[in-house]
Amino acid sequence: MPLKIAVQMDPIASINPMGDSTFAMMLEAQGRGHRIDYYVPGTLALRDNRVSANVAPITVFDKPKGEHFALGAFARADLADYDVLLMRQDPPFDMNYITLTHMLERLHPKTFVVNPPAAVRNAPEKILVTEFPELMPPTLVTRDRALIHEFRREHGNIILKPLYGNGGAGVFFLQEGDQNLASLIELFEQSFREPFMVQKYLPDVRKGDKRIILVDGEPVAGLNRVPAEGEARSNMHVGGRPELSPLTKGELEICERIGPALKQRDMIFVGIDVIGDYLTEINVTSPTGIREIKRFGGPDIAVLIWDAIEKRVG
Repeated sequence: MPLKIAVQMDPIASINPMGDSTFAMMLEAQGRGHRIDYYVPGTLALRDNRVSANVAPITVFDKPKGEHFALGAFARADLADYDVLLMRQDPPFDMNYITLTHMLERLHPKTFVVNPPAAVRNAPEKILVTEFPELMPPTLVTRDRALIHEFRREHGNIILKPLYGNGGAGVFFLQEGDQNLASLIELFEQSFREPFMVQKYLPDVRKGDKRIILVDGEPVAGLNRVPAEGEARSNMHVGGRPELSPLTKGELEICERIGPALKQRDMIFVGIDVIGDYLTEINVTSPTGIREIKRFGGPDIAVLIWDAIEKRVG
């Protein structure tokens, strides 16, 4: 039975269709005969306990940027009339993002939201992962300067990053002799009201930071992202080189450990980050990587995601 689907995402004209996971999910839904409507988060409205948005029917094409979509006319629509809603705008995970999850929570599960808004709100990427300290590198979440300096003295080389960033933005590598830590803490204090995350630097990142995709709590593929020369970050946004990578025994054990927590939260599409033997993030807001995985000969994860969604929606 065709489903009526709404996609909440960043402006469709701005994405790179060749590497965008939301776009891959839209192509698959369209191929299954589902109806897709599109809107941007800024048009959401809540009135009389009903959530609406300014939506337009969309047709997507597997073509280069600029030729990848066609839109119909925009009109205000009650989102309770949809079977499925994909919440796919990128972070930052700020008060705007949190407010949107509160609004969409009025719809779920009658309109099935992927991933569930309350679960996303309560489990942002760098917070959910802290439920599994035995899987993580040594990690500190704080604004306390003394604790950060003490952590640095204990571990030497460290990574300092904002708690609610994305795409590698604001991630700094500080070597043991670097004298910029105090200045960097001051900069973070001015830029962010939240605590910061400090982690022991993992030299294995030079071999890659692996993104592993889990669908309905089960691992399906891994994409290793190797940092560019002279770069500590491996995110594809900042030049990380992606390569398909089989899952190791240790990585499968990590997935087995966290899978039940994802299933309990009804998280259908999740991407975790693993460096060496350590879990560093659990991405639940708008995970990426599925187009690259398919392009390098891995599974078509969009198919698996829609299989899981259709199973839920019936």
